[in-house]
Amino acid sequence: MKKTLGIATMLVSLFLVSFTTRFYSIEDVVAALKSGNAAQLSKYFDGRVDISLPNKSDNYSKSQAEIILKDFFASNGVKSFQVKHKGEQNGAQFCIGTLVTKNGNYRTKFYMKQKGDQQVVQEMGFELLTE
Repeated sequence: MKKTLGIATMLVSLFLVSFTTRFYSIEDVVAALKSGNAAQLSKYFDGRVDISLPNKSDNYSKSQAEIILKDFFASNGVKSFQVKHKGEQNGAQFCIGTLVTKNGNYRTKFYMKQKGDQQVVQEMGFELLTE
């Protein structure tokens, strides 16, 4: 009886732990882009992330990337983000969309890869669209 109770307790614990682990997804990143919230967006970054902006491109630490994107969002005034295409391949996810700002529209792409128990953003790029 004690053995059965111990096994049942362990199974319930594992079940509850699986619900408390937060898995990041494309939708989480899209929500942060829609609001132009660099602090929220940086929660989904890997320890280092490739950021490409029209006049700046490099591999940055998570905190550096947050500062750079905060400045980019503030100087452009984010209005919305529209997903154009998203997909998954070999456990990695990607998304291509349009970031609509006061200063123009940017073709935006990001790439997420499995790291440990969650998906993290490893690359993000913004390219000004000419009309």
